[in-house]
Amino acid sequence: MHRRPTLALLVLALALTGGSAAVAPAGAEAATSTTTSSNWAGYAVTRSGSRFHKVTGNWIVPTVTCTSGQRTYSASWIGLGGYATNSQALEQTGTESDCDASGTAHYSAWYELVPDTSHSVQLGVRAGDAMTATVTVTGTTVRLRLIDRTRGTSVTKVLKAQVVDTSSAEWIVETPALCSSATVSDLGCSSTALANFGTTGFTTARATTMGGHTGTISDANYKATAITLTPAGRRRFAGAQTPTDATPGSATPGALSATGGGFQIAYAQPTATTDPSGGTTPVTPPATAPAAVPRLRPLQRLLSPRAPGAAAR
Repeated sequence: MHRRPTLALLVLALALTGGSAAVAPAGAEAATSTTTSSNWAGYAVTRSGSRFHKVTGNWIVPTVTCTSGQRTYSASWIGLGGYATNSQALEQTGTESDCDASGTAHYSAWYELVPDTSHSVQLGVRAGDAMTATVTVTGTTVRLRLIDRTRGTSVTKVLKAQVVDTSSAEWIVETPALCSSATVSDLGCSSTALANFGTTGFTTARATTMGGHTGTISDANYKATAITLTPAGRRRFAGAQTPTDATPGSATPGALSATGGGFQIAYAQPTATTDPSGGTTPVTPPATAPAAVPRLRPLQRLLSPRAPGAAAR
């Protein structure tokens, strides 16, 4: 994610629609529940009474389809924390695939320790690059490692976090947010249009507990949740007001692989809306960012309660 350190961190909100149980695919040892979000798609795992020490995963930097006049954004990442409704932290690293208003694609790599600001890393990633990431937390020390296997480059950061959350592990594709605030707040932030990344996904997804147990997403010791990104999603990550500048594209995670450590995520184009005269109006992403927003700020990451009827960015 290309971000400026002066931009605010966004305390993201994710309000559950109410998960439903689903039978795991062949080879998976545990049932998977489902939920929806306004800007997360992928899987999260938790374990009652346990904390996580490490999360790992592989993915391919998705190629985005860009259209002149439309700014769109997407981020692929793995992380620890941030899933609980009362979470105050999230440790994560990943890549970003965006389109600017001229229809040009941009690719980058980043890490972030919410509630601190996020940071770009100099890996020079490109579409199609094979990535491996690991996030490890010991006490308040966070080790983030991002490897571009295609180019043979990597970056490792060992940092002290203000606060950590290790109650969950995630493998996510997200539509980021644009922010202008210089404080850790969702004020001044607005949702963005999701970039058309086609189909992407994660492999070799594993999480290790503080007690030393390592398992895939479908591990019988973990509770796995499949998260679908939809405009109607009640778990939201982008503030306290309904977005008016974002295209309601969606993204849906597929079933887990036979090993339980892989899955695909498919992008879906936004649908046309019906106008009062009975016709349809295509939904078009904004050509320019909202006024006073200087830069993309994909601040995803924290989950906080949201009343069922409350609007959220």
